[in-house]
Amino acid sequence: MSGFVSFVSAGPGDPELLTLKGAARLRHANVVLYDDLASGAILDLAHPDASLVAIGKRAGRPSTKQDHVNRLLVDYAATGARVVRLKSGDAGIFGRLEEEIEALRAADIGYEIIPGVTSACVAAAQAGIPLTRRRTSRRVQFVTGADVSGELPANLNWAALADPDATTVVYMGRRTFPSLAAKLVEHGLPPDTPALFAESLGGADERLVRTTIAVLAEQLARGIAATPTTVILFGALAEQYPP
Repeated sequence: MSGFVSFVSAGPGDPELLTLKGAARLRHANVVLYDDLASGAILDLAHPDASLVAIGKRAGRPSTKQDHVNRLLVDYAATGARVVRLKSGDAGIFGRLEEEIEALRAADIGYEIIPGVTSACVAAAQAGIPLTRRRTSRRVQFVTGADVSGELPANLNWAALADPDATTVVYMGRRTFPSLAAKLVEHGLPPDTPALFAESLGGADERLVRTTIAVLAEQLARGIAATPTTVILFGALAEQYPP
């Protein structure tokens, strides 16, 4: 009899921001397959007898291939195990969730998705800034700064991303942000638009920097930031929350 896979969203890594449902699945799991960014103190919540399997995936570093991750999920579940696939942030936001779901469906293995706190919400909360404002920021848009090759996606909707009446969150954009910022300015977004740069969210070395897109692009072009957990927020809250 096949087991079952719970995709548990770990949030930024702070156990206090994990959902009760996610914590319960960890306590009862036979196997936990976890990403680098979903490790640390959250793994202390797992059952003492659970097998903890690191399948780290980090940009620019040696990582477990996605096909291998898919195979591990299927193989462990096929033994009848209760498997937790622990993903950082919210599993459904740029977390390669679709590939893993497709592998389970092909093997006729049941699964569930337990949502979590995405880094956009954590960064804004830590900085004391709302993501929306009733009259001036009625749309929040999430975008990835890297395609499957790690480069800036070529088919982004630049008009939408440069909309000054939206709040835009850029995931995985540390390396490509200078190019992204240049495109946004080219499409009409003022270079002095406020930006919030966040790294190592939820960790002891968490850092938040309030700046502008032009200054941030210049800093990142010099390679100042080195951590993989980077979120950029900018948009329609300039008047209320200047850099």
